[in-house]
Amino acid sequence: MSQARTQDLSRDADRVREIDRYDVLHHPPRAELVAIVELAAKVCGTPMATINLISDVEQHQVATYGFDASVCSREDSMCAHVLDEDTPIVVADASLDPRFRDNPFVTGVIGNVRFYGSHKLVTLSGVTIGTLCVFDEETRELDASQVDALATLADRIVDVLELSWRSRALAVSNERLSLFAGRVSHDLKTPLATLSMSLGLLREQLAEGVSVDDAARMLERAINGSNRMAEMIDDVLSYASLGGGLALTSVPLDDVLADVLEALAAPLADATVTATAGPLPVVRGDRTQLESLVQNLLDNASKYRSPDRALTIDVTATQHEGRWCLRIADNGRGVPAAERERVFQPRVRLDQDNRGSGIGLDTCLRIVEAHAGSIRLEETPGGGATVVVELPI
Repeated sequence: MSQARTQDLSRDADRVREIDRYDVLHHPPRAELVAIVELAAKVCGTPMATINLISDVEQHQVATYGFDASVCSREDSMCAHVLDEDTPIVVADASLDPRFRDNPFVTGVIGNVRFYGSHKLVTLSGVTIGTLCVFDEETRELDASQVDALATLADRIVDVLELSWRSRALAVSNERLSLFAGRVSHDLKTPLATLSMSLGLLREQLAEGVSVDDAARMLERAINGSNRMAEMIDDVLSYASLGGGLALTSVPLDDVLADVLEALAAPLADATVTATAGPLPVVRGDRTQLESLVQNLLDNASKYRSPDRALTIDVTATQHEGRWCLRIADNGRGVPAAERERVFQPRVRLDQDNRGSGIGLDTCLRIVEAHAGSIRLEETPGGGATVVVELPI
């Protein structure tokens, strides 16, 4: 496959992913978008206007003014043919333009467009998902102020889509946090009870002249309970802090892995961690959150190692359909196939040995989703768990 074709597929995959995230294709037109389209038509003096979202195979008119919305093939779309051109595009007579003169929207098969003006809709992550388009069956021109207004309104459309997505995400996040708070408050009671009981017994027995060894055992139990609470509180704070925005930079994953291995030097002291497929990629993301992602995954591998063999962890990255595919494969206890989706829910542990807080993988899921990526669990050949993280290139 040629490099150009690979790039086209990558752009299409990103476009479909962003359109799916906004969730507008299969719902009635949103009032805010209809209002913007009407304003665009009136500002530009055209009888018709539309918001076109263009997937890999279709054009969807998600809000229109002056005509009824419809869906057409991407091949027939006028806007699809200029998605990769500089914006805006203003054509006085489309029947004379070599890009459009044979298009069914111009020739009379679907429509009789003459004047055509459009501005790309570009998401915050730089993905072009469609256009704001104004058109007429008569020829006309736009002045500079009208062209500027078209650009401004296109930006506002993206703002509306983004705000709607964030509102939905916040509602889901609040529901998950409410459930999470109930579960974590229950789990915190266990180490707190251990701590209180151990200190109470120690106080009583010190008054009765308890031996040094007995006192040391009770003190050790109290310290363990205290440490357990501290770990859980740290996990809670880390989990809650993911509600903010991303500080996007170019992040070398090799550097991230090195920092994480240094931070986990003690729990991974007897483990072998390798990056067998060569250097890891540089990705666009939030350095702090990506470091938290990798640290959670390696820490999980350390906690759930097999009792029968020394722990090994292999980190690799490959390109797949316009995305980086990062794999962290261990030879530990693994996760049963039936549980591989459930473990990404908050406060889920597959056993009750208290080795983890139960929010590590849910934290990972939230980080990856914030980066417009995906995460899943597979079985490592020979036994163990492989975490697969896909991130946009």
